[in-house]
Amino acid sequence: MTKLNALPGLSGFIVLSLILSLTSCKQKTEQSENTESMTESTMTNQDPFFKLSLAEWSLHRTFNAKNGDPFQFAKIARENGFEGLEYVSQLYSKQIEKLGFDTVIDSLKTMSEKYGMQNVLIMVDHEGDLASPDEAVRDEAVENHKKWVDAAATLGCHAIRVNTFGTNDPEKWVPAVADGLKKLATYAATKNIEVLCENHGWLSSDAPILMKAIHEVNMDNCGTLPDFGNWCVKRKDGEQWGECVAEYPDKYQGIALMLPKATAVSAKSYDFDDNGNETTLDYPRILKLVKDAGYTSFIGVEYEGNRLSEMEGLLATKALLLKSAAEIK
Repeated sequence: MTKLNALPGLSGFIVLSLILSLTSCKQKTEQSENTESMTESTMTNQDPFFKLSLAEWSLHRTFNAKNGDPFQFAKIARENGFEGLEYVSQLYSKQIEKLGFDTVIDSLKTMSEKYGMQNVLIMVDHEGDLASPDEAVRDEAVENHKKWVDAAATLGCHAIRVNTFGTNDPEKWVPAVADGLKKLATYAATKNIEVLCENHGWLSSDAPILMKAIHEVNMDNCGTLPDFGNWCVKRKDGEQWGECVAEYPDKYQGIALMLPKATAVSAKSYDFDDNGNETTLDYPRILKLVKDAGYTSFIGVEYEGNRLSEMEGLLATKALLLKSAAEIK
């Protein structure tokens, strides 16, 4: 200011005008850059046609560790940008044994409310075989699953996901699983809960056969949960899990067949290339199928790989879902 005041009046005025002009140009440039940045941000952060939930299995190693705490699920999901929670029943086995079933469910409800999360569904494991050719075994499984139907109702979930192994003989499997599902869905209907079948191995991963069973049940609250992966129909030595020796030949066709009865969708991932794409699954192609089917509810992120950490994997899956959603029309 001292130097400016020391100049003759006209010169000082010229200098002041020049400074104001430069300042104005700088402000306009910054404003333009900010506008471009906001526009770019808006374009790259368009809301997808679905909502994002986190499948708890993405963190199964974390929660099964010695000091793992599955009660932190809601907190972790919220902190990483998810809106919904998909619980896995087997991850609470120790807590249920120690605290009791009702206490665990009440605690999960409290945590979900604390972090403003929506409870979407419960993936139920180790409660018996709903597809067993033996009716007594099926009926016992139905009874075992009822407490999880009640839990889903308490939490405000819309569904439970069940397993349907049974037998690899389609002629025996279809009537058996239809019977088990119908009995469980009949009870679940009284609680306004859906019973969902996932392509989760054996004949449940053979989409046409699975859909034949679902149509035989013929109940509004018995549907599907298409998983992007999980297409193994036969494993070594006839095991339920382990080395896969045969897969359903067309996973994209399988997803398309399941979508008309889907009220949940699972975005499975195993690994990613340098561009962030899943190495075995065409995400844009799958999401196009999902969108074209009119599905707009939750898609659950379920990372199941080994190369990345669980957190890195689930975030990579989430990023790929959002990128793929932005690419499709």
